[in-house]
Amino acid sequence: MSDTETLKARFAEDALPLLDQLYGAAMKMTRNPADAQDLVQETYLKAFAAFERFEQGTNLKAWLYRIMTNTYINTYRKKQREPHLGVVEELEEWQLGGAESTTAAPTSTQSAEAEAIDRTPASVVTDALASLKEDFRIAVYLADVEGFSYQEIAEIVGVPIGTVMSRLHRGRAKLRQLLGEYASEQGVGLSRNENESAKGV
Repeated sequence: MSDTETLKARFAEDALPLLDQLYGAAMKMTRNPADAQDLVQETYLKAFAAFERFEQGTNLKAWLYRIMTNTYINTYRKKQREPHLGVVEELEEWQLGGAESTTAAPTSTQSAEAEAIDRTPASVVTDALASLKEDFRIAVYLADVEGFSYQEIAEIVGVPIGTVMSRLHRGRAKLRQLLGEYASEQGVGLSRNENESAKGV
């Protein structure tokens, strides 16, 4: 088997099983099936082109998410500069989605935000996340929905860990407030103290 065939076989075995998760993430970003398919396709094309340089044994899922996040952000910024954009608000409502990371460091307990996300209808979570400032939105989603570690998030979005922690703190506070408001309406959810502390941020 040639080196190219070996590379193709390894890519098919390692990267293709993550296709559904990447598509779910792309749907959260684009909110449009056709655009999500295009984004996933472009992500996989870029990933395969660079796969020879990927270090086996490291976090492939985080690597693919980094490629897709960068591709989406670059496309979004390009579309921002185009005069006939369409619905700007929807393009701004970035969200990474998918399944939990199987390589993130395990935690003994979920964050209050992750627990709230788990028990809140998907449409409510999507709307709450969509209302967050983009940088905060990315950090919260990767941490509390995807389960990535601070280090992994820093590598995916290309910022220092301290910046990730700051964005996560502020994003979680706002999300806690938004989900708390929904929970109050339903008579369940985050504690009163958590809601009060969030409103003070």
